[in-house]
Amino acid sequence: MNFDFDQLIERKGSSCIKWDGMQKFLGAGEALPMWVADMDFLTPGYITDAIIKKAKHGIFGYPLREESYFTSLMDWLQRRHQWKVERDWISFCPGVVPAVNIAVLAYTEPGDKIIVQPPVYFPFFTAVTDHKRTLVYNHLVMQNGRLCMDFENLETLAKEGARMLILSNPHNPGGSVWTKDELTQMAEICLKYNVLIISDEIHCDLIYKPFKHTPVAGISKEISLQTITTVAPSKTFNLSGFSTASVIIENDSLRRKFIATLDHLHIGGGNIFGNIASEEAYTHGDIYVDELMDYLARNVETLEKFVSENLPQIKVIRPESTFLVWLDCTEMGLNDKDLNEFFLHKANVGFNPGIMFGPGGEGFMRMNIGCPVSTLIQGLMRIREAFTN
Repeated sequence: MNFDFDQLIERKGSSCIKWDGMQKFLGAGEALPMWVADMDFLTPGYITDAIIKKAKHGIFGYPLREESYFTSLMDWLQRRHQWKVERDWISFCPGVVPAVNIAVLAYTEPGDKIIVQPPVYFPFFTAVTDHKRTLVYNHLVMQNGRLCMDFENLETLAKEGARMLILSNPHNPGGSVWTKDELTQMAEICLKYNVLIISDEIHCDLIYKPFKHTPVAGISKEISLQTITTVAPSKTFNLSGFSTASVIIENDSLRRKFIATLDHLHIGGGNIFGNIASEEAYTHGDIYVDELMDYLARNVETLEKFVSENLPQIKVIRPESTFLVWLDCTEMGLNDKDLNEFFLHKANVGFNPGIMFGPGGEGFMRMNIGCPVSTLIQGLMRIREAFTN
């Protein structure tokens, strides 16, 4: 193994939200942080070395994204996901969430209906409501321990005039890796009723065997022309602090609208270190990602074994992707306030409450297992002790 994922890195005092923002955001400064979606692993050394090299240059003027920045992403998508992307389709954006908000501004008008699929990544909701668009829910349904799409309801909403669907692909927080058949059925509904697809694919590299990520826009040219895809190295390589993402739009008219809105907001410059980190990650990241996913798969197994043997009141929704795990705590018999109280103040572990992710999140918690196994076991032991007491 080339990378040491067991290494414990002291993050307190490093000005990170996950560890230093516990009191501000969760109200429990001493709880073990297993919430915000960044990992407690070192960013690969080849990325750090490139950043240090640039820092030693000592001048940090306005950055230029060289062609190698775009080529690294294009090669990565082809190599890892068999998706051929053209250079002209790619636009920079300072993060996936800004990209979703820009898409809402660029392609819809106040009052327009926009579909989200709860429980889902909560910034999707405010991307709609903050801009005075109308939020409509296509609720996901739990089937055989997996969150699935309700296509009948999706078609009803599309038929009733929805203009846009914001998709989490793969899904956060449930971990579902949407199959090509699922995505095709979803996309055909959107094509039929002219619903624009915004596909957040930030977790696309974090897929457990034997599952495979399918880029929505890679299914067919017709679907690609009605899809805006967002990707970033931030989750995969622990680079969230660099606010660097890419937006892939084949449709020339849609791409021009997106870039015009980006330019209008004057946020297209990015930062010099984000450019370097992204290029290095996508150029040299294959071995790291393969080893990372093997390690995370063992963490999933450790979690499932511990919970089944010690915490029968909790059900693990086995993730097909991501380092985030959706925990079904409904058998604990607690309302959402008391459920959060139990984990945060009795077990002294910081999770994301399920209700943050909208309807369908009631009675659930989201757990971050992107950490050394010793940290994972520490958190599980705290929960077991809280149950015992």
